[in-house]
Formats: sequence, structure tokens, C-alpha cells
Amino acid sequence: MTRFRVRAPEAGQVWLCLFDGDRETPLPMARDGADWVLDHPAAGPGTRYGLRAAGTYAPDAGLWIDPAKLLVDPRAVTLDRRFRYDPRLGQYGVDTADLVPRAVVPPALPELSPRPPMFTRGGLVYEVNVRALTMLHPDVPASLRGTVAALAHPAILAHLRKLRVSAVELMPIVAWIDERHLPPLGLTNAWGYNPVVPMALDPGLCPGGVAELRDTVAALHAEGIGVLLDLVFNHTGESDRLGPTLSFRGLDQRGTYAHDDAGDLVNDTGCGNTIDFGQAHNRALVLDSLRHFVCHCGIDGFRFDLAPVLARGPGFSRQAPIFAEIAADPVLADRVLIAEPWDIGPGGYQLGGFPSHWLEWNDRFRDDVRRFWRGDATVTVGQLATRLAGSSDLFGPADPEHGCRSVNFLAAHDGFTLADTVAYSGRHNWANGEDNRDGHSGEVCWNHGVEGPSRDPAVQAARAADLRAMLGTLFAATGTIMLTAGDEFGRSQQGNNNAYCQDNPLTWLDWTHRDTALEDHVAALATWRAARVPCFTAFPREGAWLSPSGEPMTIPEWESPETGGLAYRSLEAERRYGVTIDRTGRRVELDGSERRAVSAVQS
Repeated sequence: MTRFRVRAPEAGQVWLCLFDGDRETPLPMARDGADWVLDHPAAGPGTRYGLRAAGTYAPDAGLWIDPAKLLVDPRAVTLDRRFRYDPRLGQYGVDTADLVPRAVVPPALPELSPRPPMFTRGGLVYEVNVRALTMLHPDVPASLRGTVAALAHPAILAHLRKLRVSAVELMPIVAWIDERHLPPLGLTNAWGYNPVVPMALDPGLCPGGVAELRDTVAALHAEGIGVLLDLVFNHTGESDRLGPTLSFRGLDQRGTYAHDDAGDLVNDTGCGNTIDFGQAHNRALVLDSLRHFVCHCGIDGFRFDLAPVLARGPGFSRQAPIFAEIAADPVLADRVLIAEPWDIGPGGYQLGGFPSHWLEWNDRFRDDVRRFWRGDATVTVGQLATRLAGSSDLFGPADPEHGCRSVNFLAAHDGFTLADTVAYSGRHNWANGEDNRDGHSGEVCWNHGVEGPSRDPAVQAARAADLRAMLGTLFAATGTIMLTAGDEFGRSQQGNNNAYCQDNPLTWLDWTHRDTALEDHVAALATWRAARVPCFTAFPREGAWLSPSGEPMTIPEWESPETGGLAYRSLEAERRYGVTIDRTGRRVELDGSERRAVSAVQS
């Protein structure tokens, strides 16, 4: 017996549509308040199904109910195929059964034994695009490349061990659909930040479904590596009013998406719609999704894309219900929670605004460190010291229970790669088909006098020195640190800072031609830091900042761009460590004592 239940409060009728091959059998469901239900004794595991709804079609009133549209169950965990965009998905009265994936009734999913998250604050998070990481790896079998299972291959595990990775953060692996402007350009979404329903794994990335993810997580855990999922709860791929009808839109448009006073879709995400977290049923679906990934797959935590949306109603509030609901949930309360603390809505930049047990991506660290090593006079050693010490100007003093909340990074999936940061002076996004208008136009970057690749030994040496200086600063910083896969060996996207639509060698990691000297340098930094992780959870309060001469820093030295360097010396007798920024030469010095040191120069 399988019970099917779906929310569709404004539908006049909902049908469960069972599929045997392409033959569809619609069965009427019964209303139960805002939901529709049907118990089916023969629809066991493996049954393929969809939904249809009848009712009012009046987009100006926020109603998009069209019985011609086959709809995906919002709570599906398995799909029989990937989504593919077609204009018919958004055309009223046009049947879409040949376009939309069928959900699959799963077998009973075994629940894993509860265990604390495998992650320690202060460690290294490794941001991974599963497909890009493995598509060109010569040691990974062709049948595994581009899949979640490839992460468990010995060659991948060996690389993660070399870097002393604390946790991998998987860019979206939930099924998504291409944005409608991409197919005419011959492009596809390569990042996955355009999901349809929140729990269904993408059949292309994870063809083995829940079992594949669960087994891969177990393999990573066996190596002492945690697994975080990057999840997109802020919008869906149904986009704006011209977008496709795939699931929520055909069932409960007004109860799913936020609308303004005129009845138009709110677009705080830049993707056409925004999930309304003022609605309790939307929050419940999110919590159910998180519990699913923890209980059935062993996931250690989550990174939330455009996280302020979770706390909007319509404005952002640190007291939003979602925070208390997660904190009170016995399954979720101890998970690692990381916010991307900005969206494009009013008051959307909320760095430092999340609860004390949340971590937050710190773009101020990224930009200030880049500016310092670019040579900008606007960033003094005093400002750099604040970033090294955990950015208390943004987060306040470190919480005694949870430690520093900053996730420090130099580059991420969105924006220039780290190597491109020192090789380009502006974006080169022509391959995206938008006349180089897309992507961030304000990258903090510099090219050492040559745009793009250079054979000049002096340019190459200067770029290599700057990369090592920035990486040394990252690995010496208080807080959790993040590295995007491939930045440790100089990956380039040829100056493309918005490569979301490039599922090709532009974004696939080139393992054959990687910079092994840089990789070994990063591995040395990682080994040094991994032995001292507790030192980076909170900056020591008993200590002093010193000038390179060993004397206490003066106010003029803090403020002067001419200051040659700085050092921190802790007064903690049992754990003495420090940070040194010395403008006399770009190098990293690692010693065997309980101290941390970075020695480098600003141009």
C-alpha cells in the first residue's frame, strides 16, 4: 500500500497518474483539507507516477492550474529521467507528458544511526562541482566520471586526503532544469542552481539515487571527511510568469511563491520567483528535505544558497521561524549550517546577521585580501589583521560555545577562479552568449600587465607569488576556510567569471596539466593548519599585535600603507602561535612550534 498526498488547495480536482511505459492511467484523488490523497494497494516500489490538476487558469490572479500539464510530486525523492526545457512547458493547454520526468515510488529507505556531524570548525571546506571535478580525471573510470559515486574513487579520496579536507561541499546535486534562454544558445546549466523539487537527486549526477549518495557519504566518512550539501530553497526552476509549469506552479502557485501587493511574483533571487517562507507548509517541506538527507544519506550539514530568503516575510529577520524550527529539530539541531548571507532583495546583504550557531560565507575576507595583495592603499595591515582575526567587526566576538562564524575564502564557484584573479583585469564571458554582460563586473583582480596566459617568466613568477601570498593568508586566518576544487592547482576558466552554463572543458578540471608545484604548496599549508585546527576556531584574546621589530603596534603603524608588516603573539602559555605579514618578500614560513606564520609582500 502506498499513500500519495499532495498540497493543492485551489484545485478543483487532482489526479494521480500512473505510468506503464508511456501508457498513463489517471486516478482521481480525494480532497483532505488543503491536500489531496489516494491510497493505492498495487503501487509499490518502482511505480512511476505524476500528477495532474484541474481548476482555474488565471495567471494575473496567481492561478496556473492546467490539466494538460503533467506535474512532479513536490516530495519526490527519485525521478526516472532528467528535466529538459521545452517551450511547451509554459504553454497553456499543451500536454507535457512526453517532457516531464516521472517520480518513482522508492523502496523503504533505511534510516542511518544518528551520529554527530563529521566536521570541526576551523577546518577546510572543499567546494566541489561533482561533474567538473571528475570528468577529465584519468584514473576515474569513464563509467563513473561526472557522478556522485566518482567521489568515492581511490584517486579522488587520495587527493582529498592530501589537502587535509575536513568536508566536501557538493554544489547542487538535486535535479534541475535549464533556464529557458540556454537551449537556443546550445548551452546547459552546469552548476545546478535551478531546482524543481527539493529532494529528488539528479538522475544524471546520481544515477544510483539515494543509495549512491549514501554509499559515497559512507566512503568519505571512512576517510574522516564530512559531506555538506549546497541546497537551493530560495526559488525553483519554474521561473517567472513565462517559465515552465512543472510542479508547484500547477498545484499551489499562490501558496508556494511570494507575491507583491499587485499580485506579481517577488523576485528577490534574480531567478524569476521567490519561495514564501512566511508560509508554514513551505518551511515544513524544507525541514522534511533536510531530515531526509541526514537520516537516509548521512549528510553532515548544508550550505544554503541566497540564505536571507529563508528568513524573509517579506523582510529579513534574525528571529524568523525557520531558525528556531531547525534549532529545535532533534535531527537537524547539530548539523553544520552555512549561509550565503545575501540575496538581491531589499535589505538582502545580511553578512553577520544570521544566528550565532550558523557559519557564513565572508565575501569581505575575499575582497579585502585580494585588495591588499593587489596593492590597494585602501586596505591597511590593520584591516587585514581584522580579517585574519576572524572579522569581529562583522560577526562580533566569537561565540564561546560555537567559535568564529566566518567562512573565509578567496574564490568560489561564482566569480573568477583564484588563478584568473591574478591573470585578468576583467571578465571574459563571451562564451555565455550574452555579449559579456552577465557575471559580476566588479571583480577585485589584476593581470600583471598581460591579459590572460603569458609566457613571460617575470609575469608568471609574479602571478605565482601572489597566489601563494593569498593562499598563505587564507590558511593563517581564524575561522573555517573554503577552497574551490582546482584552485589548489591553478584551474582557469579563461577569464569567465559566470561559467554556470559551461558544461565542457572550460569548467572541467584539467588533472593532466595541473600546477603540481602550487598543489604541493597548498598541501603543505593544509598539513600545517590541520595539525592546529583548534587554534583557528576563535582568535585568542590574551595576546598582542607587534610590528616586525617586535614592538607593540602603534596607531600610525596600523593606519599607514607603508607599514612593513605585523605579527601576533599569543600569551597563552600552552599554545603560542602568531600571524606574520611581512612586506619584505612573498613567501610562506612554516615552523614546528605552536605558532602560525605567513610572510609575504604587497606590491
